[in-house]
Amino acid sequence: MRRFEILLCAFFATLPTYAQKPVATVAGDGTAQFSTVQAAVNSATDAGLVIRIAPGTYKEKLVIAKDKIELRGMGKAPQDVVLTYDDSAKTAGGTSKSYSVDVTGDDFIATNLTIQNDWEKKNARMGEGSQAVALMITGDREVLRHVRLLGYQDTLYAASKTCKVPNDAGTEPCRASRQLFEDCYIEGHVDFIFGDAKAAFVNCELHGMTHAVVALTAQSKAYPLEDSGYLFRNCTITADVAVDKLYFGRPWRTYSTVYFIDSKIVGTVVQPEGWLEWGGRLATSTYAEYHTMDGKHLANVSNRIASARQLTKAEADKLTVQNWLEDWDFAAIK
Repeated sequence: MRRFEILLCAFFATLPTYAQKPVATVAGDGTAQFSTVQAAVNSATDAGLVIRIAPGTYKEKLVIAKDKIELRGMGKAPQDVVLTYDDSAKTAGGTSKSYSVDVTGDDFIATNLTIQNDWEKKNARMGEGSQAVALMITGDREVLRHVRLLGYQDTLYAASKTCKVPNDAGTEPCRASRQLFEDCYIEGHVDFIFGDAKAAFVNCELHGMTHAVVALTAQSKAYPLEDSGYLFRNCTITADVAVDKLYFGRPWRTYSTVYFIDSKIVGTVVQPEGWLEWGGRLATSTYAEYHTMDGKHLANVSNRIASARQLTKAEADKLTVQNWLEDWDFAAIK
């Protein structure tokens, strides 16, 4: 065998297993293998499956419990393929049941599509029960690139399956699910990115929808040995003009952990204190930022809450996405 052929064989032998996944096609008009995304997901084997979705709107309450499922929107832009449903906590029987898409399988990938919950677009807000999750995702090594996540209250439930306070009151370490959101657009108002995953958000736009008070995050790290938290790097914060007050987040659980690094605030104002109290948990939360830009100028951070920190450059430089997500070669996933 010639040297070139040997090298070529060696190259293909080193390709990751996701490159070998079978492919299925979906089109709502019946011109593909499947007419619903759920039917395609159900056909997957242990080898995983790449699901190519034709442009269109697919109203399905989609459950992805199998590993190595990849959803690819085949339109020119993410808005060309829309996965949608319209449940709420009240109609579905709880926030965790209100999702449009629920991903519990590991090694999930989604690219170039939209996931939305439009319950609030169709219904008047009520008191308790208005939570309406677009994407609930609890698996490990999950990647979303060029995805739009649309909703209002509790749009993205970025959580873990395993990190709950155990019977021994949190004396054992817990590794949270690792998730990467890259070049995504995420919108909502009340606590619209929430949960106990270890998630990184890179080059994303976080958009506050019209509401009196907008909290971008409600991270829920419950005990010190739980390895969860949210890292935002190079993200842009925008909001509807009718938003009254906007905060980076508030602590859903006692040790809520969120970092904003190199953020850009455009056309809106983050409240001077930065973070919002919830049940007295600000004192034990880890909230920090570095180099936040307000328009073309560094943001005035002199009135941030006492427990929030401004990171040094050295500290911010150590908080790379790779360090945050640890031993996972996500960069190789295309």
